[in-house]
Amino acid sequence: MKSMHLRLSAIITGALVLGACTFVPVTGEGEQVRVATAVEVQRCEHLGATIVTIRERIGFVRRPPEKLAEEAEATARNSAAADWNANAIVPRAPLEGGRQVFDVYRC
Repeated sequence: MKSMHLRLSAIITGALVLGACTFVPVTGEGEQVRVATAVEVQRCEHLGATIVTIRERIGFVRRPPEKLAEEAEATARNSAAADWNANAIVPRAPLEGGRQVFDVYRC
């Protein structure tokens, strides 16, 4: 019985630790892309939009909102650099339901 409690504790602890992790690192190219405001990109070329989808749960563990936001931003920055050769993104709205849209710009 004690072994089962230890195993369950280890599983729960592991799930909580994983739930707090950010899994998407910003690439070298993504590092060159900044998160800007609509005002900051007024004179920039609008290239399009990228839609980011993030897993809100890992197993039964809900991931912290700040980690989800970090991961969405990192994914958008990487996409803007790789797919658009862009250097700025602007979020259209907050992350909702694991989905966020970013406008992509070259300034």
